[in-house]
Amino acid sequence: MTVDAIADDAVADPARLTDPAAHAGDEMYALWRWMRRNAPVHWHEPGEYPGFWSVTRYADVRRVYLDHTTFSSARGVMLRPTTAGADPGSGLTLALTDPPRHTGIRALVSDVFAGRQVRTFERNIRRTARALLDTARERQSCDFVHDVAAHLTVVVIGTLLGIPESDHDDVLRWTNEAFTAGRSLATHHELMRYVVELIDRSVAAPGDDVVGRLVSGTVDGAPLSDVEILFNCENIIGAAENSGLSIAAGMLAFAEHPAQWALLARHPDQVPSAVNEVLRWTSSATHSLRTATAPMSLGDRVIAPGDRVVLWLPSANRDEETFVAPDEFRVTRRPNRHLSFGAGAHGCIGAALARIQHAVFLSELLDAGLRVEPAGPVVSVASIVVRGPARLPVRVVPAGSAPGD
Repeated sequence: MTVDAIADDAVADPARLTDPAAHAGDEMYALWRWMRRNAPVHWHEPGEYPGFWSVTRYADVRRVYLDHTTFSSARGVMLRPTTAGADPGSGLTLALTDPPRHTGIRALVSDVFAGRQVRTFERNIRRTARALLDTARERQSCDFVHDVAAHLTVVVIGTLLGIPESDHDDVLRWTNEAFTAGRSLATHHELMRYVVELIDRSVAAPGDDVVGRLVSGTVDGAPLSDVEILFNCENIIGAAENSGLSIAAGMLAFAEHPAQWALLARHPDQVPSAVNEVLRWTSSATHSLRTATAPMSLGDRVIAPGDRVVLWLPSANRDEETFVAPDEFRVTRRPNRHLSFGAGAHGCIGAALARIQHAVFLSELLDAGLRVEPAGPVVSVASIVVRGPARLPVRVVPAGSAPGD
């Protein structure tokens, strides 16, 4: 269904933004486009969720991201039902603090996301991708989300947190259980118990990984508390899960646009551009929240101190004022200043690693002369937090084969 095919009365209902089922498809793009034109900064009355402003235009979303003084992350970065109360990680984690404390925590782990560690990351992803593709070719079909993307994700988690390869299957099972049940990772007792044990081992012998940096480092001259370390680890695992979802959504995009895969196969030097377009197109993080600390005009509305401001990233990444033909998937798109990783002080610390993860997998698929084609109905995630396929049955086949061969 195209954006224009949806009736106006279905489009002009901003209340649908908080309906998870409405996000399991493409209809939200029509609503976001309507809002960009008619209600780019829109107030939602309190109900299931606290009252909040929806921000849908690229320029406004970027402005909020860049002004961390006026738009704070410390009180939460995701919409939570009123009954859930405040985010328990508020003020404790990299995502849920503001500078200068955010800057101090970020400095502890930034080296893990760069330099020598990146080479280790790339080597592990490439080895895993080759093995997964070999297995997928041998089978008639597979669920790309669970059989491929999830395995790539656990390699990312293991590289970042120093999880031994022998424990990857357990971590994969626990994160899949939490994802399938729609639960926070922090509520999965076995996973959290394992992370606590990982932290305890690192206290005794800190490694050159995120956990080692968190347990041995200091911010403002003091070590992080055990709770801070645990919540930061949980946040990083969750972010890696989101990257895996983006890879799966990218494969779906190429399966639905075979001409773009053929173009990329002819011009593999365009992989970096293709990765950026996948990130823009999929926008796997659906929204980000900030809380105003001072009066601020945004568009023609006045934001009051204490107001929640929700940034809808898929909308910003399809803004006609910023992107030419935004509803077209173009692997050679330039410029492509998408906001999938945010911007400013809270720009995603793992952005470079996520791009490498995408690029390595695409390159391995291209080098092997393969492509992915649908092999059954796609089931989308029903969530206001993340977007992408929950199930993606595919076949991995030679690039030159006819569909269905």
